[in-house]
Amino acid sequence: MQANTLEEAVSLTKKFTSKPSNDELLKIYSLYKQATDGDNEEERPTGFDFVAAAKYNAWLSLKGKSKQEAEAEYVSLVNKLSEKYI
Repeated sequence: MQANTLEEAVSLTKKFTSKPSNDELLKIYSLYKQATDGDNEEERPTGFDFVAAAKYNAWLSLKGKSKQEAEAEYVSLVNKLSEKYI
């Protein structure tokens, strides 16, 4: 089963039978945010919320990537991961 659109890829992630690695999850998250919201303009998380900081930094690392390019990479990544996790 392969996804062709962002929506299909999101649905496909819900069918994963095991959890991807933290690095894979960060990549999925950051590509999704870049594809849907564009560049990260949010305030940097403060304190010791390391998960929020990691997500923020992963998304920030994609600054300048177009929404279309991020969407294509997201769909490609989810298709690749689906071979491993479904």
